[in-house]
Amino acid sequence: MRLTAEPAFVLHTRPWRETSLLVEVLTAEHGRLGLVARGVHGPKRHLLRAALQPLQYIRFDAVQRGELATLSSAEALDAAPRLQGDAMLAGFYLNELTLRLAPRGDPQPELFEAYRHARERLGGSEPLAWTLRRYERDLLDAIGFGLEWNAESEGSPVDPAARYRLDPEAGARRVLTDRGHGDRRSAATGRALQALAADVLPDDEDLASLRRPMREVLAFHLGPRGLKSWEMLGELARIAAKD
Repeated sequence: MRLTAEPAFVLHTRPWRETSLLVEVLTAEHGRLGLVARGVHGPKRHLLRAALQPLQYIRFDAVQRGELATLSSAEALDAAPRLQGDAMLAGFYLNELTLRLAPRGDPQPELFEAYRHARERLGGSEPLAWTLRRYERDLLDAIGFGLEWNAESEGSPVDPAARYRLDPEAGARRVLTDRGHGDRRSAATGRALQALAADVLPDDEDLASLRRPMREVLAFHLGPRGLKSWEMLGELARIAAKD
């Protein structure tokens, strides 16, 4: 299969053999693709190397005969966002999560658009936590694991005053007491779930309540191997606690 002028976002790049790269990209028409970029370390290939950096939006030509496609050309379509600190880590998280959960070779136009919007927001004024929660929601929806964010698992509407845990398969389950459910404070507020369903920024406390329940859902689908970005966040939290 020949791919011509295919728009994509670069998710990950790593060295392969002496002069080549293995590149993972997200496309709208073909989903996640693996590309082999040969001979990119030559003195005249700096533009190609720059185009293949994570978060870069590119247009590429390639030929696919097996699981991996051989890249013939690629050019940057814009300037990748210049991120620092927490925003840079958030960008790494977006890419790693997409790389782990988006299937190869499965058209994902909705996920492609969700990624595009999340990438734009990383360098903007929107709270990073809200950008990430929105993308997590959209990613789960796109790959077929989305939940009814505005309804309890039994079908009744979410109570804004209640607390909920998110069952990866059944949806929102109301937390009545701490017994057998853990700390209610680690559960999502009903207001937060309603805001996520309506795509409306919740207040800081409600937004913070979404982090752990969403991570539990993602961890279920990721399997026993977590994300490196989660490990990095945990290490940063431990360092901050010592200061």
